[in-house]
Amino acid sequence: MPRPSSRISGIVPSGKDGWEVHFAAWTRKEAGEDIIMLSVGDHDFDTPSQTIEACVTAVRGSNHHYTPLPGLPRLRQAMAAASSACTGVETTPDQVIATPGGQAALYAAVQAVLDQGDHAIVVAPYYATYPNTFSAAGASFTVVETPAEDGFQPRADMIRAALRPNTRAILINTPNNPTGAVYSRERLEQLAQICREHDLWLLSDEVYWTLGGGEHVSPRSLPGMAERTLVINSMSKSHGMTGWRMGWLTGPQDMITLLINLNLVTTYGLPAFISIACAEALENRYGVKEIAERYAARRTVLLDAVRGMNNVSVRGSEGGMYVMLDISDVEPDDEKFAWALLDQEKVGVMPGSSFGEAAAGHIRISLCQPEPVLQEAAARLRRFASTYRREAA
Repeated sequence: MPRPSSRISGIVPSGKDGWEVHFAAWTRKEAGEDIIMLSVGDHDFDTPSQTIEACVTAVRGSNHHYTPLPGLPRLRQAMAAASSACTGVETTPDQVIATPGGQAALYAAVQAVLDQGDHAIVVAPYYATYPNTFSAAGASFTVVETPAEDGFQPRADMIRAALRPNTRAILINTPNNPTGAVYSRERLEQLAQICREHDLWLLSDEVYWTLGGGEHVSPRSLPGMAERTLVINSMSKSHGMTGWRMGWLTGPQDMITLLINLNLVTTYGLPAFISIACAEALENRYGVKEIAERYAARRTVLLDAVRGMNNVSVRGSEGGMYVMLDISDVEPDDEKFAWALLDQEKVGVMPGSSFGEAAAGHIRISLCQPEPVLQEAAARLRRFASTYRREAA
């Protein structure tokens, strides 16, 4: 066949091969083994029934036609209200644009602020798609690790050391996937200072904002940051709607106006019936409180169950849908640990190094299972950690 573009051929798997552990666990579970799947970040429950009924009503109401490129007016209004709550900055509909999921919002943000040859800084550990989103824009990037011993909080001195003359943007994620860390106001103020000093964009992935432990601080709310911050958001986690593919980007009105043209050549708008259902879910906060309470309870159950486990420490884990455990004193190679845990105790987890070197020596545990399953998994993990050196090393 003719040669593909370097843009598309340059999108390659990132991180180590930890995802192979997940796929192996899934395959074995499908084959009938008693595998506890703690490797994937997808809800184990359905979208709230009110949202489903809103979609059914919209479909039957002949909402089958094209929609405005930035999103239905009602949807943008609802997203603006959600952004006001999320970021602490009063937001108008012309400051948001609807996208097919949070990943599309991230893609739009990166395309909006980086030209080919520009440079960005990615704070790690990071969600797996981050590096290749920059690669798809023809931009280079530097990964800046957050020390595990510091609770995976970003450090301004490390970010300053990574700056280049062509640096245009910094990407962060709080509450964080995979660590569950919630960035403190103090650390975010330090990041904001760097952005103001060097005239940088800050891309802030806040899709887990309703699932945080304690105060959620959006950098958009800090002095001088509203005009240089693009906030990535999604209904996937907050409203239990991973498969509905609805997200949005919040930013300065002039930037959002320009991004409408990106939708012209990519999505050409979103499905009307899904848009209406999502607007109703946002307006009424369908499931938000219940989902947040469910994950908070699961986090508490799992952390209580692993407390005092031999040579295993909790890092981050204040918010989001994950708990990050430091298992380096048991086995420095987190991938080896994850494979052995799967083989011996039939528990599937993600090796931390799949998300960047900052999480090497850790495992990520998803909270997307009922509390009894999490307790059983913790019991298996405790047994495994206490016997690993003798039986598997």
